[in-house]
Amino acid sequence: MTKKTPGATEQQNPHTHGLDAKSTSEILRAIHREDAIVAKAVAGAIPAIARAVDAIAQSLQRGGRLFYVGAGTSGRLATLDAAELPPTFGTPARLVQAVIAGGRRALTRAVEGAEDNRAQGGRDLAARRLIRNDVVVGITASGSTPYVLGALEFARRCGAVTVGITSNPRTPIVRLARISIITPTGPEAITGSTRMKAGTAQKMVLNMLSTASMIRMGRIYDNWMIDVALTNQKLRARGLRMLAEASGTTVDEATRALRQSGYNLQVALLMLKTGVNAREAQRRLRAANGSVRAALARQTQTANRSAQRPHG
Repeated sequence: MTKKTPGATEQQNPHTHGLDAKSTSEILRAIHREDAIVAKAVAGAIPAIARAVDAIAQSLQRGGRLFYVGAGTSGRLATLDAAELPPTFGTPARLVQAVIAGGRRALTRAVEGAEDNRAQGGRDLAARRLIRNDVVVGITASGSTPYVLGALEFARRCGAVTVGITSNPRTPIVRLARISIITPTGPEAITGSTRMKAGTAQKMVLNMLSTASMIRMGRIYDNWMIDVALTNQKLRARGLRMLAEASGTTVDEATRALRQSGYNLQVALLMLKTGVNAREAQRRLRAANGSVRAALARQTQTANRSAQRPHG
């Protein structure tokens, strides 16, 4: 029987031999040197990340949902990213969901054996009524976590778009996913501890996937979080400041528009940019699929056509 060669993330790192005998500063410098590899590894995957973003945005615009699937660190990072999207971009909680091996208990403690259950990955997606318009992103540093592979197999049978995130090339998830995002971070500072470099790479990729998808869907205007949920004092102050800066108006004018809009930042911004009332701003936003930039572009096009008409 041929012995299977471990993936790069499971191999011993030659650059961190004797780590336990080093001083605190030396330990930290060694970890930092390894962490510096991560951004370069993610940069090489940008073409694949871009394909995934376009697929996600198209699916969400058609009424689909985005599911992250992972075990252990991968599942916890996925849960964090999904949880932060509603307050940041004003999305409904159902739009982006994290599915973690072992369920809610696994968020705070290890659930032994959960990641080895291949069939459960599919069952957990079936329980969420996965459909063809959905996208499933499987996350596994090793590229071979059974729970994640089972979820992707089920997603493929349903006709959903499948994306794989791994730090190891030539692994099962790469063969299974329609789009493979490979971040070759190499051996960890502590052998096999993929919560470190591989986990950092996963966090970066998830940030890019979700943020760029929200931008493609018009949830950002310029580089302002114009759909941020105004749920506490800090966010209300931030939202008001963004509204005044984005519209080029005073804080008093922004406050008045925000109140008239029912505290909807997008509606208030369109009101301030165009001079229309709240109801008309809402109508224009709906016609532009919720994108302030698209709504403003339509107004410019309409104004240009009017200017070109002959006046008799």
